Amino acid sequence: MTPSTNDGRETQIRSRLAPLEPVQLEIIDESHKHAGHAGARDGGGHYVLRIVSARFAGKNTVARHRMIYSALGELMKREIHALTIQASAPDEI
Repeated sequence: MTPSTNDGRETQIRSRLAPLEPVQLEIIDESHKHAGHAGARDGGGHYVLRIVSARFAGKNTVARHRMIYSALGELMKREIHALTIQASAPDEI
């Protein structure tokens, strides 16, 4: 994966997550750790997502993950092969 592809994906991820109004957002590309993996060969990236949003307040982990997957939409089908999520409300950090 070229840096421009990674930058483009990160920009897309940030844009898609913007409606969740994150107060903190960190995207870590770990695709290089999965070179040769089937998902990596197909072009999908491996990412760690750390996100803090007031919209997560009062929601359990499954609900938070569903919100994130919904926001990312079709990126989860091709651009993102694997996503590790750490989602918190502001009062939890």
